[in-house]
Amino acid sequence: MRVCLALLALLLSLPLKAAQLHLELGDTPRQLSSRDLLDHPKAQDISIEQDVSYKRPMHYRAVPLAALLDGVSDNDHLQAVALDGFAAEMPAGPLLQHGPAQAWLAVEDPAAPWPALGDGKPSAGPFYLVWTQPQASGIRPEQWPFQITTLRRLAPVEQRFPALLPDPRLPANDPVREGFALFQQNCLACHRLNGAGDAQFGPDLNLPHNPTEYFQPAFLRQYIRDPQSLRHWPQARMPGFAENVLSDQALDALLAYLGHMALRKP
Repeated sequence: MRVCLALLALLLSLPLKAAQLHLELGDTPRQLSSRDLLDHPKAQDISIEQDVSYKRPMHYRAVPLAALLDGVSDNDHLQAVALDGFAAEMPAGPLLQHGPAQAWLAVEDPAAPWPALGDGKPSAGPFYLVWTQPQASGIRPEQWPFQITTLRRLAPVEQRFPALLPDPRLPANDPVREGFALFQQNCLACHRLNGAGDAQFGPDLNLPHNPTEYFQPAFLRQYIRDPQSLRHWPQARMPGFAENVLSDQALDALLAYLGHMALRKP
């Protein structure tokens, strides 16, 4: 028993291996090691006042994300793929801006690993997308993907997944259209709809049934705000969306989109 504990302590004390970041942004994929990024000419030490994943102030060695996105334009969409296959999709525009809210790729130093995210959990490394002054641009928690291994450029959602589109005859200012944009920001990383999407984590939100079809409206709102308050399940992975993340008006629009898509099943 003592031998096993000694071996475990030795393994935990060993430095992490240098990780590889895969960049699939154009015709020629690239790879950068954690050492490449820690030594990047634009790398600097930054402080995050309230880290979304660690729930406290954190300090990182990081590279401005825009410095790594050669050839990417404001109209592009990027996907950050994590070690466990989780894929967060984000419009490139906010990632390219230099302020006031700025995106950084925090790099875990193999010689000085970050703390674990919780009991029995790994750290947020090897690469973690963090923001300085996120409140200045309304950056949402879903825009802080961690344990990143790959960044890739994608065609817009409308081109890749037409089954997600609301009725094209809707007016430009219809709340359903706003709800579609909110669905992409908040739901598409975990859920598919009409079988469309890259996510593998949560259930399809329209097939075989849409949540607006089987939830009473008040309970659906409660579930989105705080899933554990309605259905306690220790293994549940869906986060709650508080009002500072998804306002009541935004939630109305999101539910309008879901209700609309309940009538647009394939």
